Amino acid sequence: MDAPHTPSSQKSSSSLWPRKADLDLSSYPPIFVSATYFDTDDLHELEDALAEAGATLTYDAQEANIIITKVLKPKRVQFDLRAKGVWTEEVKAEEQLGEKDGPVKKRRRVSGTPETGRCQQDAILIEDESTESESETAARATRKEKKGVDWARRRAESKTSESRKKPSALVKSEQIINVVRLEWFEQSRQAGQALPLHDFLVLRCRQIERPLDAVPAATGNAKNAILANPREAKTSQSTSNVRAHHILARAKEDATQPAKTADHFGKRQFGSKHQPPSSGTSWSGGHSRDSKPAHLLHKTTTEDDENGTSDLPPMPDWVKAGIKYACQRSTPGENPNKDFISQLKRIRTARLLTNDEIGVRAYSTSIAALAAYPHRIQSPREIIALPGCDAKIANLFVEASNTGTIQAVTDLETDPDLHILSHFYHIWGVGATTARDFYFSRGWKDLDDIVEYGWSSLSRVQQIGVKYYEEFLDPIPRDEVARIAGVIHDHAVKVRDAGIQSLLVGGYRRGKAECGDVDIIVSHPEERQTEDLITDLVSSLEEEEWITHTLLLSLQSTQRGQQTLPFRHSGSSSGGVATASHSGGFDTLDKALVVWQDPVWEEGKPSSSSAFGSVSVSASADDSKNQNPKKKKKNPNIHRRVDIIIAPWRSVGCAVLSWSGETTFQRDLRRYCKDVKGWKFDSSGIRQYGTGEVVDVEGLVGVKRGGDGGRGEGNEEEEEGGVRYEGQGKGMEEAERRVFEAVGLDFRRPEERCTG
Repeated sequence: MDAPHTPSSQKSSSSLWPRKADLDLSSYPPIFVSATYFDTDDLHELEDALAEAGATLTYDAQEANIIITKVLKPKRVQFDLRAKGVWTEEVKAEEQLGEKDGPVKKRRRVSGTPETGRCQQDAILIEDESTESESETAARATRKEKKGVDWARRRAESKTSESRKKPSALVKSEQIINVVRLEWFEQSRQAGQALPLHDFLVLRCRQIERPLDAVPAATGNAKNAILANPREAKTSQSTSNVRAHHILARAKEDATQPAKTADHFGKRQFGSKHQPPSSGTSWSGGHSRDSKPAHLLHKTTTEDDENGTSDLPPMPDWVKAGIKYACQRSTPGENPNKDFISQLKRIRTARLLTNDEIGVRAYSTSIAALAAYPHRIQSPREIIALPGCDAKIANLFVEASNTGTIQAVTDLETDPDLHILSHFYHIWGVGATTARDFYFSRGWKDLDDIVEYGWSSLSRVQQIGVKYYEEFLDPIPRDEVARIAGVIHDHAVKVRDAGIQSLLVGGYRRGKAECGDVDIIVSHPEERQTEDLITDLVSSLEEEEWITHTLLLSLQSTQRGQQTLPFRHSGSSSGGVATASHSGGFDTLDKALVVWQDPVWEEGKPSSSSAFGSVSVSASADDSKNQNPKKKKKNPNIHRRVDIIIAPWRSVGCAVLSWSGETTFQRDLRRYCKDVKGWKFDSSGIRQYGTGEVVDVEGLVGVKRGGDGGRGEGNEEEEEGGVRYEGQGKGMEEAERRVFEAVGLDFRRPEERCTG
């Protein structure tokens, strides 16, 4: 049986990773973490641990030299990399001779000697005529010309010898990629030093150009752009009589050719034939298709010395302290940098639609930090100082400041593929993966295609989402949200008693003027009153025609005796008319996902201000049925999405907290509880990692229930059917405050949890 204990008995634990201060990965090349088989929390924890070890993390697989993965089969590794736009070939054993693991040493660059595979436009010289004499310039040009001819001759000879070998895919980069198991970092951290990579190697490979048979056929100039690699085509010519001015001429010619555009979406299985293939550059790095790279504003320390003070505002305390958890800082709904944040949100949405989970998290972290910054940003230096922001975000700010927009955002808004994916993504019950399946696999481009070709293959939730697509996109005013909540509360009292308490959560509680849906938590101080309450409540609302469709009726909490979610929850069927398996998160409580419609309207006109109340409305509905039972007019009132959550009083504070903050606030709250307290936070309660014991954070001294025997000893007062807990909060908001206090956080009003 679960025996709860109080927070005071806990020993604060740090991260679950063993800590070794002397592990230093700062000299290692960029490291990429493959998200395959990782839970979200575990992935965040690993990234934090790598950062603490000084590793250079990258969210672009094309930039990585070391990839950490849980995958054990090389073929699957290559498959995952292809999904990220990285095509590879395995480095054979004979090619690995002489290579060593460890940090990549910096190579000495010999002036005038291009490296293998490097574009010849590197030979272009940028000279300062103000500091060089004409004789010095002429002498250096002569040396350059001689070295250029020698290099060209050697290059031609090497090409001749390579042509006798078996042809293979064009090598995109000579840099070796080492794909290692997760155990490499775990054991290195325990040992306090980096262990050899080869002991944990899954695959050693190099990047190659995307095979021609993996991209759609192209015609005319587009086909020539695919088949002709300027770097390789130019260097394959005869170079016996090459002169330095020829090298410069070819470099200028290369510079005038349009750069290949990036394919943000991977392999297309249908669609426009002119779509470009995937290129070596990564859109995930923040580069737009034709934009020039943004440069940070240059500022020297001399300027501050001369002026005496900086014109930048003082940094908030959370910035100075390097606080990274969004739950530890205030994030109001209004922000002086909302225009820039809005553009970052558009990029994040595009990352979501392209299945870039790591990019979504990275942008969410940056957006949350910017949303908490109270001053109008004046310099990119302010952005770099914020926890969770880096030079990429600073560059985007500079571009937005200089041009008034971000070219990457403009490209996204005009991209036809993203437009279709976004259209599908806003269907209720359709996520990013399903939207991509509709478009890329099935070839659907609009709602008419879905209805005509795939209606029978949709789930019931998706069918309702398509049917009421436009209505669900119409925002709900605050006064209408409050009226809907009043009806639900009245019916909950009707099926139980006056002890029912309810609270609107979600965007309404955070102060939004308009909401996308209605989220309401219903509870009762007596535990037995919330058992199976959702079934009775929904039945009562359906009887009076407030609910037109019940899409999900989850009884997970009732089925496990309203106890806190156990660690290894199987995510079994939630009973009722559940449409899918929900294995954790917000759906660990009893919950109903319904379509709502006001059943009362004036003749020929929808009711926008009808009085809500179960008694008067019931009478009106009965009257309408009796007037003309054979010919019932269609209800013109708009359909709304409503979530009804039932929380047992023992964990109502956790439920309210879980449903009141935005996504990044909730994510960081769970990470904070795990890393700092050693607790697993859930909307149904908190458990201790290691022991699995329930942590009492809401002031309940007993967890005993009538007929269950002794789950815990304490000062409780027995009543018929259950236990009346002494010391518990008198309201939902008070219970939420107790959770904040127990986890060691300052209370943040719901309006301060708008992390974006």
